[in-house]
Amino acid sequence: MTRSTSESALSSASRLGPAERADAIATLKETELDILVVGAGIVGTGSALDAVTRGLTVGLVEARDFASGTSSRSSKLVHGGIRYLEQLDFRLVREALIERGLLLQRIAPHLVKPVRFLYPLKKRVTERFYVGAGMMLYDIFSYTGLRPPGVPHHRHLSKRQVNRAIPSLAADALVGGITYYDAQVDDARYVANLARTAAHYGAHVASRVRVEGFIKVGERVVGVQAHDLESGERFEIRAKQVVNATGVWTDDTQAMVGERGQFKVRASKGIHLVVPRDRFQSKMGLLLRTEKSVLFVIPWGRHWLIGTTDTDWHLDKAHPAATAADIDYLLAHVNSVLAVPLTREDVEGVYAGLRPLLAGESDQTSKLSREHLVAHSVPGLVVIAGGKWTTYRVMAKDAIDAAVDALDGKIPQSTTQEISLVGAEGYQAAWNRRSRIAAESGLHIARIEHLLNRYGTLAADILDLIREDPSLADALPGADDYIGAEVVYAASNEGALHLEDVLARRTRISIEAWDRGVSAAPVAASLMAGVLGWDKAREEREVKTYLERVAAERLSQLQPDDASADRIRLAAPDIVDVDAAAAATGTAAKPARVRAPRKPAATSSPAATSKAQDAPTAAPSEGETPTA
Repeated sequence: MTRSTSESALSSASRLGPAERADAIATLKETELDILVVGAGIVGTGSALDAVTRGLTVGLVEARDFASGTSSRSSKLVHGGIRYLEQLDFRLVREALIERGLLLQRIAPHLVKPVRFLYPLKKRVTERFYVGAGMMLYDIFSYTGLRPPGVPHHRHLSKRQVNRAIPSLAADALVGGITYYDAQVDDARYVANLARTAAHYGAHVASRVRVEGFIKVGERVVGVQAHDLESGERFEIRAKQVVNATGVWTDDTQAMVGERGQFKVRASKGIHLVVPRDRFQSKMGLLLRTEKSVLFVIPWGRHWLIGTTDTDWHLDKAHPAATAADIDYLLAHVNSVLAVPLTREDVEGVYAGLRPLLAGESDQTSKLSREHLVAHSVPGLVVIAGGKWTTYRVMAKDAIDAAVDALDGKIPQSTTQEISLVGAEGYQAAWNRRSRIAAESGLHIARIEHLLNRYGTLAADILDLIREDPSLADALPGADDYIGAEVVYAASNEGALHLEDVLARRTRISIEAWDRGVSAAPVAASLMAGVLGWDKAREEREVKTYLERVAAERLSQLQPDDASADRIRLAAPDIVDVDAAAAATGTAAKPARVRAPRKPAATSSPAATSKAQDAPTAAPSEGETPTA
């Protein structure tokens, strides 16, 4: 895969490695920013990109990793929300469908892909008419954005047609069906790309920098008190406007200001199961009605994602835990339509996330608003809350519009509807050349497709790493879809500072692998050590902490209730706390310095590596390109 000079410059300018993080922190200390965004989930990173592309000086800080909260634990869907039609929230559905088309065709075609769903019908006439009318309205709304929707329109199927497409359905599960399209995305990878794009345009981006207070002059917020959790240093960041984009932590962040917020955010827990693709046969996903909401069965590479639940959550927000009851609830609902039921033994991964819902009069989180609100809660501080993943760009625009209203001078309007993420430009041409790229690189074409659908044209960076060290083409143990070069790249270019960042977010090994990354952890840590300058003690701490996290999550998923699951999950230490303890005893590693990655010890057999090269990904579903 050849590279142009402009592509090389793009890769360098958007890099988020240790050196770039250090430079960003140095600038944050010394410069009064126009806009400081607190929180690097999907809305925060989107806000940083919106602000910096208006010509403003922008900082973005995050207490943990990019997308470490809600934004990496969604249903991985970019969709209008079929259920909101029934609630008559037509404005939200239309807005989301317009954004879906924009993401599919302009902003991130390498990351956002069409996905086909079946809505099973239980009644022959009335339900087909009712649901069909909703699907028609869904299609009409998708055309109102002055561009094609990017996906086919809905279709009606007979029972025989459905059974041919999904042989694994129970004979009495339906009388027919309606198919329609939405889109899917690797949510955490998208956020990391969004952060890199903001950095490319000049934003100063730093993860693991926690805001611990606000600086006020009179009643006006003029900055924040920040804590670099990697070095332990505390410092101030000054800004003309601060944007609070902390999602489910909005109320906690507002409390630091000493003012009562203008709205409240409630956390709703949603869990998802990951099961192997071969557990049942289907050419499309499923949309099932439940007594509370809807349940999706989503094609996901060599897996299915099944979710989600919708329950109030009042416990630890950083580590929401799934319970045995949550898992059984999802299995029961999906088994109601399958000929051969799924069991606990079929579940290879589980993840739980929290939706930030605007609190209202309803006691049920499923009926709280997915609308977003923006407010200047105090002078100098803009708060953005609520909303849904798909409409992040609109939310970011509204937040920055509110911030620039308080700035002097004429500030340009938002331009993010025209700005592609890094790796998007030239993606289609690279996809068309994938056979040639495979021949030139010596990698299987399925591996090239995997890389293109994760990195777009920046896949050339991965191939460069492999040319320098061919061993980086080896698959990670227990995770055949991912190779060593991706771990090196995550640490050197994508802001990954800890092993969990790579296994849980830059890749999805923690939910896709049967052992949840236990086998891959030592190899990945060794590769990261070569980039981040870890000594052997630091490397071992990273692995040990990750393994403890996996063990705690597995045990929490056997518990009957939220309180029990939360208690067990919190028994696993956080890597930042482990590092702080090591620093206090004088056993911490020296600050990271970038160096060439060292080759890890071989832990997988040549046969396993060969197998991974031959078939790293599943064949795509009908109407889809393969996704990671």
